Parts: sequence; C-alpha cells; structure tokens
Amino acid sequence: MSIFFHLIKVCPKTGARLGKLATNHGVVDTPAFMPVGTQGSVKGITTDELAELKTAMILANSYHLYLRPGIEVIARAGGLHKMMNWSGGILTDSGGFQIFSLGGLRKVEDDGVVFTSHIDGSTHYLTPERVVRIQNVIGSDIAMVLDQCPPYPVSREEMEVVVERTSRWALRCREAHLREDQALFGIVQGGVYQDLREKSAAELVKMEFTGYAIGGLSVGEPKELMYRTLEGVVPLLPADKPRYLMGVGSPDALLEGSRLGIDLFDCVLPTRIARNGRVMTSRGYLTIRNAVYASDMAPLDEACGCPVCRNYSRAYIRHLINAGEILGLRLTTYHNLYYLAQLMQEIRDAIAEDRFDQYYREMKPRLDQYYGGAN
Repeated sequence: MSIFFHLIKVCPKTGARLGKLATNHGVVDTPAFMPVGTQGSVKGITTDELAELKTAMILANSYHLYLRPGIEVIARAGGLHKMMNWSGGILTDSGGFQIFSLGGLRKVEDDGVVFTSHIDGSTHYLTPERVVRIQNVIGSDIAMVLDQCPPYPVSREEMEVVVERTSRWALRCREAHLREDQALFGIVQGGVYQDLREKSAAELVKMEFTGYAIGGLSVGEPKELMYRTLEGVVPLLPADKPRYLMGVGSPDALLEGSRLGIDLFDCVLPTRIARNGRVMTSRGYLTIRNAVYASDMAPLDEACGCPVCRNYSRAYIRHLINAGEILGLRLTTYHNLYYLAQLMQEIRDAIAEDRFDQYYREMKPRLDQYYGGAN
C-alpha cells in the first residue's frame, strides 16, 4: 500500500474537511499539522516525545539529507524511519523550497538545479529523476516532485516560466517514481496569478498524482492575498485526494486553511520561535526571555494542559533559556507543538460534530488578533 485517503465529512457552510490519510506507518487524521524535521530530527524533541504529542507525520527534507548524512548512510540504516527510530509517517520535501531559500547558492536550469553546498562548497546537480531516486532511498511515505518555488513578488512573465518548468519536472518525476509503497504528490505553482494557478492545477491533475500540494505561498505575500489565492486554487483539486498547503503554520493560517479545505500543513514556525524563547498561548505570543517574567511563577499558559505548563513556571523556563540551558528550549518547543496539536484536534472535533462554522466564527477574530502577522 502507498497511501489511501478517506474523506469522512465536509462542512457544508465552509468546505472544511475531515479525513483519514492511511500510510504504511499509521493513519493521519486530517486536517493535520506536520512538525518539520528537516535533517531527520524535529529540533529539540525526541521521537518518543513526538509520539506523546500524538504526531502522526513529520516533514523531512531530501536535499539536506542527501548532503548530510548522505543517502548511502540512510540506505545502510534501512531507511529514514529506522535511522531516526520513528514509527509514524514521513513526508519529504524535494528541495524545491531550497530553490527559493538558498538564493546565490543555486542556479535553476531547464533540466534541473545546480546547488552549491552550504556545508562544504561542493557542487551538486539535482534533476527531477535524481530527486525522486533520493526520496525512494529515504523511504518516506509521501515524496514530493521537484518544483520551482519563486519569491514574492515575481512578474507574470517569470511566473509563466516557473509554471511550465514545474509541470515538465512533475511529469519527469512521475515517470521516474518506482516505489509502490510511497505516494508522490504534485505541487501547484502560479503565484498570485489565478489563471496560471488554473493552468498548473489542470496539468498536474491530468498526471494523476496521489495528492496535491499548493506551493509558492507564505513566501512574503500578505496573508489576505494568500487566502484569496487559496480560495481560487483549492476547488481546482480533486475532492477525493489529500491537499497540502506547504510552509504554513501560524494558528490563524491553520484555521483559515482548514476552512478552505486544506488537509495537511507544515512549518518551522513553532520550533524556530521556541528556540528564541517565544511561545504560543491562548492569549497570543509570549516572549519568555523578557525580564517581566523573571519572578513569574505562573505557567506559560494557564489554559494549557501540556506537561510543561503543568510542571514548570515562566520564571524557571526564562532562567533556563537565559542561562543557555538546553532544557529551556526543549520545554518551549514541546509546548508550542502541543499548542498546535490541540488546535488541530479542536478543528477536527468541530468538523466531526457539525459545528465548525460556529467554531470558526468564534476563533477567527481571536486568532487574527493574536497571530495575524507572519505565516
């Protein structure tokens, strides 16, 4: 079995979907947020702790794993699941985001991408076929096609080239994909140009991928523009296949994306801000490094039931972080992932109980107020 998606229920007023995504490494209840473990590790968290958090799937990055430790090492370990002692699902990004993020360290050509390693300066040429082979060796449950992720803003002329190249690469990935126990997702590009999104979606749907991702958003555009683009793109995707919005993880965007019919999300946001001493709470962001919390014996969030909030004070966690103790960053990371896991559970429960529309109307103003900034 590669992957099976069962759509259970759709909110008639909004389009929010409740589903189950079955893989060889368990079932993902959707909509779901996937913590990011770029290099085969979700920073600051063990796989046992991820299981405690009821994490069903994480994201790893095939480009970074290809560079280090190398696919030969991963193959010798029996695949990434065994190497990192993780029994849940894994989705691997193809390296398309690195086309966006690495800037001067890469050169995009029609046949593939030339990368200069940020580790040792060596040169690597990744084609769609090679990216698929790398993900075949990694053994992820879901592999992604190689796409070109452009920045925002980008001209229409440039975006037309991106869409054409992404479609050509997607077909080459489809033809090169060999593992029957691994799903392959296509990635819709087109920026904020609706007709180009329609063109990209139509071409990818004809290729009959197992699922479809929406890429090229959360790359600098205003959130309202991202939402408007999603409203135009989501209806173009098959209703019976999973939909994945790449690189989005702020609470307000998770709620809005779920309303629009997205099934999977990922983002480095919760773990990255945790390492800077910033946490998500029921009343918005809290920067625990600040001096105001030096003698504050309250938990990070009095409305939170996670082990961190049950057992440790703001003062103690602030002390750990300011003293450079690793435990402080582990605690803030655990809390942030717990917060998002609970949010997604609330969203799923609301859809299941036919009250998502009411839940959305109650939560949207609050989340927009507290988290309406960065994606």
